[in-house]
Amino acid sequence: MTVECKARELNQDGMVVDFTHIKELVMDRLDHAVINDVIDCNPTAENMARWIVDNVPNCWRCEVQESEGNIAIYEKD
Repeated sequence: MTVECKARELNQDGMVVDFTHIKELVMDRLDHAVINDVIDCNPTAENMARWIVDNVPNCWRCEVQESEGNIAIYEKD
């Protein structure tokens, strides 16, 4: 998985978003979890990418690799 965030200005700590915050929002909630209990839709790679973009502050793009050579990308407009 690749999570891309952007901002016009950095926060007071000099970051777009703290990687620890991304880990808490994404990895801590999805890793070793029943995805259907976390994501309120069909847990396709595409829907997981959209869920990540929608839940991580300043995230505009996410790639989720389902298997080798199969990658779903979701971008905000």
